[in-house]
Amino acid sequence: MTAAQPPVQQEMHALYHDHHPWLQGWLRKRVGNAFDAADLAHDTFVRIIASRRALDLRTEPRALLAHIAKGLVVDHWRRQEVERLYLETIAHLPEPEVPSPEVRQLILESLCRIDAMLDTMRAATREVFLLAQLDGLTYAEIAARLGISLATVKRHMRAGFAACIVAL
Repeated sequence: MTAAQPPVQQEMHALYHDHHPWLQGWLRKRVGNAFDAADLAHDTFVRIIASRRALDLRTEPRALLAHIAKGLVVDHWRRQEVERLYLETIAHLPEPEVPSPEVRQLILESLCRIDAMLDTMRAATREVFLLAQLDGLTYAEIAARLGISLATVKRHMRAGFAACIVAL
């Protein structure tokens, strides 16, 4: 590190130097292996750098690092669960129909984005949206099934489509 570096860069260097080993150990205890812990620690610092929050780290840096890392751990576990379920599903396909590794990766990334998008929706909105999109029910059928008004179904669908647009 040189004296010519901007103060924010100096602060980020000091933050990384002082707390990276601690964070990686903290993450290793949660995810169970050093490789995922290293990736998540790296992603935590990338998030801080990208958000330009370095100046917020002076008082309780480990609290903020742990908070960001917890969110990344939850995302990591969700992705693992989506991947596990996807691999279970394709395990039943005949060999010629099994997607290539490249296609599997693209599908998995899409499924994770869809899962994250659905997670942003309120439970009622998600239920209405999935009944329409996956089960193919009409708005009237959804209203009858859930005992809600047609206007409420339309409101939930608007919110669901808005979440899709934001996810794009």
